[in-house]
Amino acid sequence: MAQSKPSDIRAQPAYTLAEAARYLKVAPATLRAWFVGRDYPKGSSTVHSKPLIRPAKNPPPTLSFWNLIEAHVLRSLRTDHGVKMDALRRAIHYAERHLGIDRLLLSSELRAHAGALLLEQYGRLIDLSASGQVAMRHMFAAHLARVEWDEWKFPVRLYPATATEVLIAAKPIAIDPQIAFGRPILAAKGIKTSTIVERIDAGELAEDLAEDYDLTPEQIEEAVLYERAA
Repeated sequence: MAQSKPSDIRAQPAYTLAEAARYLKVAPATLRAWFVGRDYPKGSSTVHSKPLIRPAKNPPPTLSFWNLIEAHVLRSLRTDHGVKMDALRRAIHYAERHLGIDRLLLSSELRAHAGALLLEQYGRLIDLSASGQVAMRHMFAAHLARVEWDEWKFPVRLYPATATEVLIAAKPIAIDPQIAFGRPILAAKGIKTSTIVERIDAGELAEDLAEDYDLTPEQIEEAVLYERAA
């Protein structure tokens, strides 16, 4: 994976853990464990597990757009199979070590051999059945399809799943660090989903907002459902 410039907006701290959890639909405690680690009892003492991902800034942990992508990739494993922190860490390190890819979870190569190696190792570590591995590969591919990469193979846009179209082809909501300071938008017009909800909560009708923004009522509804589910 090519080296990015430190000044790249995609690498800059922009999201609190709470914001990122809402946008990605990940439990805040789970996201904190990924970026900060967690304490757990072991015998008569307490052990701290190391984080899986380095946040763009500490303390407090503040995430970049690329951190969102890394968490989105991890979430694909969590969706049906549950995250086993130690297995994930070992699988990521194994794949990076054998492929020489820095920050594997940001790599577009996850769509090819790198992803296959990661899933194979993770499935082996958690003793996943053959049918479970097939389902995991399908889910992983669907999540990766919601990320756009640029010509230098860096992520540039994320289409988080909404309440009504979890992983189908439609991508009404986007997170793009170049638009609205990286806050969720309706992809068709670049309108922040939070703006839509604020106007709906103020008593305006979806049909009127659709006319104002040259959108369909269904697109307005997607923004509301995403905000309320996030």
